[in-house]
Amino acid sequence: MNRLALLLMAASGFAGLGYQIVWTQQFGLVLGHESAAVLAVVAAFFGGLSLGSLLLGRRIEASSQPLRWYAGCEVLIGLWSGVLMLSMPAASNAALALIGPHATPAWHWSVAFGASFLLLLPATAAMGATLPAMARLGTAGVAPLYAANTLGAVAGVLSTAFWLIPDWGLTRSAGLCVALNLGCALLAGLALQAAPVATLGRKTSKRPLWMLAATGLLGIAYEVLAVRVLSQVAEDTVYTFALLLAVYLTGSALGAAAFARWPRLRSTPALLQGLAFSVLLGMAALWGAEAIKQTLLDFLPATLASALAVEALLALAAFALPTLLMGALFCQLSADATEAGIPFSRALGVNTLGAMAAAPVFGVVLASALGPKLALLLVAAGYLLLAPAWRRPAWWLPAGATAALALFAPPLAFVDLPEGGRLLSYRDGTMAAVSVVEDAQGVARLHINNRQQEGSSDTVLVDGRQALLPLLLHGEAKRALFLGVGSGITSGVAARLPGVQVDAVELLPEVIEASALFRTALGAGPTPQMHTADARRYVRTATQGYDVVVSDNFHPARSGSGALYTVEHFQAVRGRLAPQGVFCQWLPLHQLDLDTLRSITAAFLQAFPDGAALLASNSLDTPTVGLIGRAGGTHFTPGKTRPEMAAHFGLADDFAILGSFIADSTALRRLAGDTPPNTDDRPWVAYRAPRITYAPDSAPRDRLLALLGEVRVDTATLLSTPDLAPRLNAYADARRSYLDLGRRTAPSADPAVMLARVGTPLLAVLRQSPDFQPAAEPLRRLALALERRDPVAAQDLLGALALIRPDLATR
Repeated sequence: MNRLALLLMAASGFAGLGYQIVWTQQFGLVLGHESAAVLAVVAAFFGGLSLGSLLLGRRIEASSQPLRWYAGCEVLIGLWSGVLMLSMPAASNAALALIGPHATPAWHWSVAFGASFLLLLPATAAMGATLPAMARLGTAGVAPLYAANTLGAVAGVLSTAFWLIPDWGLTRSAGLCVALNLGCALLAGLALQAAPVATLGRKTSKRPLWMLAATGLLGIAYEVLAVRVLSQVAEDTVYTFALLLAVYLTGSALGAAAFARWPRLRSTPALLQGLAFSVLLGMAALWGAEAIKQTLLDFLPATLASALAVEALLALAAFALPTLLMGALFCQLSADATEAGIPFSRALGVNTLGAMAAAPVFGVVLASALGPKLALLLVAAGYLLLAPAWRRPAWWLPAGATAALALFAPPLAFVDLPEGGRLLSYRDGTMAAVSVVEDAQGVARLHINNRQQEGSSDTVLVDGRQALLPLLLHGEAKRALFLGVGSGITSGVAARLPGVQVDAVELLPEVIEASALFRTALGAGPTPQMHTADARRYVRTATQGYDVVVSDNFHPARSGSGALYTVEHFQAVRGRLAPQGVFCQWLPLHQLDLDTLRSITAAFLQAFPDGAALLASNSLDTPTVGLIGRAGGTHFTPGKTRPEMAAHFGLADDFAILGSFIADSTALRRLAGDTPPNTDDRPWVAYRAPRITYAPDSAPRDRLLALLGEVRVDTATLLSTPDLAPRLNAYADARRSYLDLGRRTAPSADPAVMLARVGTPLLAVLRQSPDFQPAAEPLRRLALALERRDPVAAQDLLGALALIRPDLATR
């Protein structure tokens, strides 16, 4: 019977944390960022567990049929989770509408926590009653049941994140968890029997309840804050969170198991002091996390398994000892509560009530107000203040260390400064840390969580082209929407076009603030109207139609970004377009593999079946591909007028604009093939894209040339007037030859050497297409550089250019 009870609790734990991973993904679609969804779902989970344990637990413990209660709770969990499987899309749309396009932070977080709590409450409340019900059955002690339940949760986290969701999707993964709950109810009813009702001791103290509430708060606060810090060191993917959560739960389970076996752990003051000290040790591991990671990566082979192992080891360094002691402390305080005449259900309910408060108090308020360092030191100080041994010398060691760290230790912030560089800006926000770093050459770069570059003052040309190409292809845009701000250069260039009103949407207010540092790269001029909002929510809830919508090249592996590449999002964008409106989704080919590109393309084609693809520039190291579609049909006309500023971005003629196309709809369908489209329910990109982030298997230039080898463009199908089609097709062939030459050519600072390497091949490219200006410009620059050293060679080069097109030879 004991083994069966432990098995049931393990299966129930598997289902519970499986649901948490699924629900976190689903709420991330509403809240725009996985970290926001994590905080909301964690708070909702613990709030429901607390209510279930407090409201139902005492009745279960006094009941002569606790078995029925246990089975009924498992059935309720399964049934309500089944209801959520079917109703989550509608519930998500309702939450989006409730938040609205212009929500204040207070309203946004209120709806996030409130809606999550109410939607999950029936299931989470029933979850909160299962452990008291199983404990009341008397088949095993509380500590073994808690350990089995938590170890099952570990299996649920890892299986759901690494297998179920990637292969099955969210709905089917939740369906498996539903089946587990219903199976637990059936098996318990067939095989278990209740033990006699235990008699509780007389109440002598309420101190254990206060201790349970406070330690629940501090334990989850440590988890939330440590995960926040590690997201600046790890890759911040869906796998990162799963590994961190799995290690945290494993430590708690092992602590509970150790408590059941080792009497030495049964000392509340010692456990509290040990926790304070272990938090400080965990912080030391966090400060050294970057160095630990780099050392391990230098030692291990560059594979996906190695990269994930490194993230797991970082989690162990931060979580192993604190969580081991947390698991033991919970069991000890539960035993103290029993001795004081307090039922286990009440002890569990109060502990999870404290845990519920950790996400909003520490995750939302204190992390951004104080910074992670001081917030974590508050956790250590909290454990010390709960320890009734402050007069002992051993108490003062962690207390003194806490005070010293508060005064003298650097912040728990990670910013990679290049040699000779400086930090221009750093902000710890609720969802991420945002920094701007300037190198020795004066180039400023914006980073999110020290990992993700969101723009640079050195990329004005390419960033500006990402704004101008969609606007020029539309030809008559009056209002444009930009999803994602980054450095603000792309939307800033658009705002300088005469007659175009520009709205820009950015989830992180810290990014909007940091983008002000990049305005000098554009000079004086109009600026976009900035909106702090999630892109998905804004598109669905705003009422304004747009002539052009441009979506930034979001890193597909980062938290929440994959949701901006789904069928549902692309369809919502199409609904936001005015008649003949143009949508362009930029994709960073240097950050995704071709299989991920195929899935995004398949999703895009479901919303824009006649879509096309273009290149933002001819960069080999950071190639950026655009998927472009038009409401009413993808047909484009050469512009009647072109703003003067377009020439500054290499878009001075029709060939530079229309020649940017690399694939028509037929080629895109062939590229996508039978790859599954990325959807809200099958978030293929979020789980596939991290593989190239952890262990790149090819260079960006190789992926670009491989892509160009798979696609073709029949420009006649894209143009309203096909007169230019033959010349544009030649332009596309010349670009392919030009990029292949760039991939094979080693650069040199000596112009004579470069002329020997690229002179003849570039002239051949120009003969393919005299309109291909990118091949002419480097030859003209080489002629200018050689004019003093070797005027004969310079003149011969200009003469060769003149034979192809006379105007190219002008200095």
